[in-house]
Amino acid sequence: MAQQDTEQQHVGVLPVDGDGFVVDTEDCEERELAYRERGGSRAITVVGNPVLHKECRDVTVFDDELRRLIDDMFASQRTAEGVGLAANQVGVDLKVFVYDCPDDDGNRHVGVVCNPKVAELPADRRRLDDSNEGCLSVPGAYAPLARPDYAEVTGQDERGNPIKVRGTGYFARCLQHETDHLHGYLYIDRLSKRERKDALRQMAENEPRYPVVAND
Repeated sequence: MAQQDTEQQHVGVLPVDGDGFVVDTEDCEERELAYRERGGSRAITVVGNPVLHKECRDVTVFDDELRRLIDDMFASQRTAEGVGLAANQVGVDLKVFVYDCPDDDGNRHVGVVCNPKVAELPADRRRLDDSNEGCLSVPGAYAPLARPDYAEVTGQDERGNPIKVRGTGYFARCLQHETDHLHGYLYIDRLSKRERKDALRQMAENEPRYPVVAND
């Protein structure tokens, strides 16, 4: 790992590599455990809940309340056996997501992104992967969805420091999926009408394996 001797490296939650991207593959077990041991698991909101279908508010205050939310999100993610979780999936209207996700090379990534934005890739770097995708807010349903197999996301960490995160394969899909959530989109919104209907059918036929918030 190429270290950058910058102020950002020392004040940020995670170190950065020579390209300025966070190093989120080190001490994953210890960091994830620390988050969720401080937190408590919350029920997951499901498709149809209004908080999932609108753009969330920017995070502007990086305080203990935000850190408690992040701890709870890691605990909730583990309970639901997910690899990524956005704040609106636990009913909170804020642009923050957490992740504990492997890439296609088996490297584990653990981190937090506030106010994420997916970088636009030039055409020559847009290789699409049409693997299956699922969502904790559409429990029990899966559908193939084409997304770029590489992603870069900019945002802030839980202390407000600017960060960049990059991922390939399954992790790239996770970064795009969670950023979509915070802008009011579920993966099924990117499917055809027939595929969306089939995903909702799968959801109706399967009992969630984790606590969810019923849509009254």
